[in-house]
Amino acid sequence: MPELPEVEVVRRGLARWVSGRTVDEVTVLHNRAVRRHPAGPEDFVKRLQGATLGPAHRRGKYLWLPLTEDLTLAAHLGMSGQFLVRPAPEPPETHLRVRMTFTDSQGTELRFVDQRTFGGLSVHEPVAGDPEGLPYPLAHIARDPIDEAFDDDAFHAALRRKRTTIKRALLDQSLISGVGNIYADEALWRTKLHYERPTASMTRPRTAELLTHIREVMGDALAAGGTSFDSLYVNVNGESGYFDRSLDAYGREDRPCRRCGTPIRRRAWMNRSSYFCPRCQPAPRAAS
Repeated sequence: MPELPEVEVVRRGLARWVSGRTVDEVTVLHNRAVRRHPAGPEDFVKRLQGATLGPAHRRGKYLWLPLTEDLTLAAHLGMSGQFLVRPAPEPPETHLRVRMTFTDSQGTELRFVDQRTFGGLSVHEPVAGDPEGLPYPLAHIARDPIDEAFDDDAFHAALRRKRTTIKRALLDQSLISGVGNIYADEALWRTKLHYERPTASMTRPRTAELLTHIREVMGDALAAGGTSFDSLYVNVNGESGYFDRSLDAYGREDRPCRRCGTPIRRRAWMNRSSYFCPRCQPAPRAAS
């Protein structure tokens, strides 16, 4: 699933190529792509046609573009969702779900492609008084660590109250958003923390160090265009990211730790995998 850096790359692409354009026609080719729109596909099309797309925003792994003062277009990429800006004459992609044309003469259209159909688009009213037009279904999503309004002290206090383990906390979107499995493993490796470390044992300096490494790894991933293990994540121009070549822990089972040379291990964890160095990231006693 695309995580914060990948979604931020897509947001920047939408901001450059789509924001400020007025929608001409919308075609829904697969109803599942708009299943989160409460009033159905026909109403989804009606709400978008003639609307001018505002600035592209992101909260964690979610995207949205204001349409008017009282409506906003929300998007989640799911496992394989892609926004592609394509010349109108190009043939449709195999898994094209929604097509959007514009009234201007740029000659490009916006396509939502989703092989697994776990992602989707919807139109909602924004949270009352929110200056960015945050869609109300996203109101429970916490700010992410590269958001200027993210509160480090509040995060530390909430982390201590959670009474869970550190990786579970990092994937809790109501606590901190945008940190998925890949970047959680990378940040924990950089901080030398085991994924089963109890959050109650986190000191303020350790939390600060972890946040620093989360921001660093996300910044590095953004600079590389995100992480692409297959063709399911691309930017709006269809280009892959290259951060997978720089990963220190994730996907490196049995390869030497870049710090100490100990083979990286992989453990099954919550229907996912956790990658860690057993020497640099020793398990807490209870987890051992």
